[in-house]
Amino acid sequence: MTYWLINIPFLAAAGLVFAAALALRRAPIAGALLIASGVMLLLTTVFDNAIIGFGLVDYDEDLISGLRIGFAPIEDFAYTVAALLIVPALWHLMAARPRKTGQ
Repeated sequence: MTYWLINIPFLAAAGLVFAAALALRRAPIAGALLIASGVMLLLTTVFDNAIIGFGLVDYDEDLISGLRIGFAPIEDFAYTVAALLIVPALWHLMAARPRKTGQ
């Protein structure tokens, strides 16, 4: 089994939750998502390259696509992308709705 086969269910679930949040459109989340994406992908790049470069983590070459950003295989970024989709979407979906006053 390749890393992509492991990642697909998580990315699909995150995508579905994110789509549900967008469909409700109770509040805009695009701006925050762009900022968070930039920060988290940069941090993932730095720290993944550090732990792989220092030999703390390694990947079986037969199970990755071969595409890398520095030392980090592209598949390693799937967890960050899934988190970037699902965390703000769940926050958005679970946000308390404003109560109507005077009733």
